Amino acid sequence: MDKIQQKALTASLVVIAVFAVLFLRLIYLQVFEYKELGSISDANSLRRIWIQPPRGRMIDRNGTIVVDNQPLYTVKVIPSEFTDSLKKSTLASLLHITGEELMERIQKGFKYNRFSPVAVGRDIEPQEMMRLSENLWQLPGVMIEVENKRKYPLQINASHTFGYLNFISKDQLEEMADKGYTPDDKTGSKGLEKQYEDHLRGEKGARFELVNSIGKFAGKFENGARDQPFINGSDLYLTLDAGLQKLAEDLLKETEKSGAVVAIDPNDGGILAMTSQPDYELEILNGKTDSERWTGIVRDPDKPLFNRAIQAAYPPGSVYKLLLAIAALEENVITPEKKIYCTGVFRLGRGRFLCHGGQGHGPVNLERSIIESCNTYYYNLIFDLGFEKWTKYGKMLGFGKTTGIDLPGERSSPLPSVEYYDKRYGKGKWTKGYLVSLAIGQGELNTTPLQLAAFAATVANKGTRHQPHLVKGYRPKSSDNIVPLEFTKKKLPISEKTFERVHQAMYGVVERGTGRLAAVKNVKVAGKTGTAQNPHGKDHAWFVAFAPLEKPTIALAVLVENAGYGGSVSAPIAGKLINYYVNGPDTIAAKGSKTGSQENDL
Repeated sequence: MDKIQQKALTASLVVIAVFAVLFLRLIYLQVFEYKELGSISDANSLRRIWIQPPRGRMIDRNGTIVVDNQPLYTVKVIPSEFTDSLKKSTLASLLHITGEELMERIQKGFKYNRFSPVAVGRDIEPQEMMRLSENLWQLPGVMIEVENKRKYPLQINASHTFGYLNFISKDQLEEMADKGYTPDDKTGSKGLEKQYEDHLRGEKGARFELVNSIGKFAGKFENGARDQPFINGSDLYLTLDAGLQKLAEDLLKETEKSGAVVAIDPNDGGILAMTSQPDYELEILNGKTDSERWTGIVRDPDKPLFNRAIQAAYPPGSVYKLLLAIAALEENVITPEKKIYCTGVFRLGRGRFLCHGGQGHGPVNLERSIIESCNTYYYNLIFDLGFEKWTKYGKMLGFGKTTGIDLPGERSSPLPSVEYYDKRYGKGKWTKGYLVSLAIGQGELNTTPLQLAAFAATVANKGTRHQPHLVKGYRPKSSDNIVPLEFTKKKLPISEKTFERVHQAMYGVVERGTGRLAAVKNVKVAGKTGTAQNPHGKDHAWFVAFAPLEKPTIALAVLVENAGYGGSVSAPIAGKLINYYVNGPDTIAAKGSKTGSQENDL
């Protein structure tokens, strides 16, 4: 046998060997692996379509539904089945969009799975849905699904509190894919919708369909026997009082200024009302976003998206004198009867610090210092107490850190201390003059309206600091019982006698002092006015209060920006809110039997 014949024989043997291996592999796959491969084939012939569950509702403390659900009609397209240009033109016309817009939406689906439905039209009007339904016979690959969007039955906004839904982002999808999220899902973006997303979202259902080799619908799988029902989201039971919330929004809007109101139940820390103005309508972001109006909100110079109640920091002004008084009484630095003589001017070295334009109050004890908001009394008191103890009581009463409210985005400012000033200015480079401003709630001291409302609540209940919260519990759809949520509380090492002294003085503020416009008929109201100095314009007006004096059920803080004196603008708002909550919604808040000057509320 020559070399050529030998090479040919070798090549033939190699070819035969290769085909023998392939033949044996085919026999192995068909005989021994047919079950496993058959199951894979079956899986490839099924299409799973997710069914969105209704989100949990939000219900106020009186059982009123404040956030509900309503139908949302969504048009979806299966990209693999929707390739005919005529179909695309017809669908685009029915959706009132251009062909280019439709293709852009369909292309989005290709990023994930060309056999999975992708939404091309959301929140379509009922009449459009009916017109589209009539034409579905000529649009294979197009389906209409009924999903849900939010419904707000009452005329309240509470936009910063409730929050809204937004399409899940790519980054969120990568983080939360294991929780069952898919590209077309929406998730809580702000407020309670975001904070309690896991409770509100529920569990998706699934519908299984048979499809052919090119992905076309071929009937229900096992007549729907394997379909999985959805599970509704859990209802949230809020601490809010819807009527009080509506009144707070209306009163603050009437001022035509920015600001915030926070009302708290001092017995458990539940938020009764919380509003930040300006706010925005949640309907703009509900279902299909109104892009033009949304752009207007984003570009609004008054920043309606900014939640002033928990994110904006202002000097508390004279409201903070209450804390200095509590610290001084508790540390036995003063007695309630001890008097200082106010000449209208306090001198420290070469510095001169005025008390209300240089007008003196004469002899002033603790109660009168709060009622008439005497600056000179506190200029002296902070040096008698000492900076470190002032800081100590500030921390004890919750300043310098967030309150822990169950809302995302809460902020807090640092509480001034020796360490803070040493770090900011350097050791030995700051003087006692800095303390003079701190004594009357100015300088580097800043607080949020929520912090001051929580402080007022702690004073009202005589020393128990509750974690503020908006949700008291939730009810899963699988149960008739409400599951309560736990929030922290701490009894402070401050005597009740100290708080009683402060209570009487705060009652005097409303009865005969700077807060007379907060008076309410047949209710003893305790309060304190304050002014937050504003270097960019007119000062901000504060008022904190609680009532009834004997057994408080409501504590609140009212802030109106650029309004001047708290006793003139913020106090009347507080009085009307207290009157509504204590006396009932059918009453009219009294403005007080005395008028007099309200300029003495620094």
